[in-house]
Amino acid sequence: MPTVSVGRDRLFQALGREYTQEEFDDLCFNFGIELDDVMTEKAIILKEKLLEDENPSEDEEWICKIEVPANRYDLLCLEGLAQALRIFNGIDPIPTYSAANISKESMHKMFGLIRICSPRTLKIRPYVVCAILRGVSFDEARYNSFIDLQDRLHQNICRRRTLVAIGTHDLDTIEGPFTYEALTPPEINFVPLKQTKSFRASELMEFYKSDLKLKKFLHIIEDSPVFPVIYDSNRTVLPLPPIINGAHSAITLKTKNVFIECTAMDLTKAKIVLNTMVTMFSVYCERKFEVEPVEVAYSDGKSFIYPDLSLYQMALYHTLPV
Repeated sequence: MPTVSVGRDRLFQALGREYTQEEFDDLCFNFGIELDDVMTEKAIILKEKLLEDENPSEDEEWICKIEVPANRYDLLCLEGLAQALRIFNGIDPIPTYSAANISKESMHKMFGLIRICSPRTLKIRPYVVCAILRGVSFDEARYNSFIDLQDRLHQNICRRRTLVAIGTHDLDTIEGPFTYEALTPPEINFVPLKQTKSFRASELMEFYKSDLKLKKFLHIIEDSPVFPVIYDSNRTVLPLPPIINGAHSAITLKTKNVFIECTAMDLTKAKIVLNTMVTMFSVYCERKFEVEPVEVAYSDGKSFIYPDLSLYQMALYHTLPV
């Protein structure tokens, strides 16, 4: 079961009341999750070093470490946890998520122009799904939670980015329509996130071999004759999935409109990941729980509109003991 770490005070504020540790433990148990521990950030660091915090202070931020079911991706962030527990407590109704009512002609479009350079090309990352969050209101805590959810999804359902890679971009810095392509590494040149100089994609593979976080993802594409890449209409690189986003479209606390794309080997998981991202953070949109759809059109003439927020029925069966 994944363990999610969230700030205790911010979580209790979202739940609308303070809890003793015993009360919150009972709430988690009744809902079906498990409160693993409540510790200060300092204590967590010391514990990792096999040391004890002899003088914990209430002035420090306290962190709740909560175990959640492996298939409840919506519980991997504070927003999802708070929403689920508020619904469970009868405070809030189940939200109704909706796609913005815009015409197909007005939608942003992603064109899948994957070039078949060899039989291996389609094995790189053949699917892409997209959506837009409009009028988002970020503060530092919300922004950090947004980034953390991406990381947690990458570690879980995305299987360390091998099945799905998430890219988030400031829509106001780029121009559609967008194209999803597969090009040889020397053809791809851009400034990656947190860098100031431009790199060819082939150079980036070598550059990130010394990066503790990113080097573990290089193997996914580095031996391929072509790399997946997304461009806007000005040939600005958005991401080089599943490695790194471009610096040009990086989101910040000032970002108001977020373009989200998920490139994938597994379309079903890509749709789940996209839906999780947009539903959890549409709560901060100007039009709450509304998501702007994007049309994805492939070179074979097929097109699809994402995200799919339609309701579906799930059959549950209970077997009585003999």
